[in-house]
Amino acid sequence: MAGTDLWALELACREEGYSSVCGCDEAGAGPLAGPVYAAAVILPFGAELPGLNDSKKLTEKKREALFLVIREQAVAWAVARVEAAEIDETDILSARMKAMQLAIDRLTPAPDFALLDGNRDHGRSAAVTAPHRMIVKGDSLSASIAAASILAKVSRDRYMKEIAAQYPQYEFDRHKGYGTKRHYELLRQYGPSPIHRRTF
Repeated sequence: MAGTDLWALELACREEGYSSVCGCDEAGAGPLAGPVYAAAVILPFGAELPGLNDSKKLTEKKREALFLVIREQAVAWAVARVEAAEIDETDILSARMKAMQLAIDRLTPAPDFALLDGNRDHGRSAAVTAPHRMIVKGDSLSASIAAASILAKVSRDRYMKEIAAQYPQYEFDRHKGYGTKRHYELLRQYGPSPIHRRTF
């Protein structure tokens, strides 16, 4: 992401009359354990955030550095999560949408419009209700969505590192709950923990 291209979507929204636009993204849809996180961010239009990109394309060190810068520069930011038990009770798509809407709802000041990463805005039991537009691969196309992707990813990774102390046998600090070969080995050995998703 470079130059003015990463502000093109925000600019289009401003031209449509929206003065305050947030980006929203989630992290942790695929893991076998832990919550799904979402973040929403309103950035000052045109803010300089060197190295800003889709969180999946950044090293952990770079994500951590940008996490601090984004929170310092943001007009508003918020993070929300939906726990594994609720994911099992509903479905992962609904949980993702609920987490996104919760994050948007926590922004102060509230945005006029939201840019969301992905192509789905509702599950069976939850939906994003704020005025919004879905952007496929938005975390690579929008500064605001990229910033949200970093806040969501870092927040979730930090949580999984903390929970690793409670369940050290699962090594959550290493794989963050994702279905790695080692994680499956530990699951076979110890069975699921209270934070594992039973429907995955």
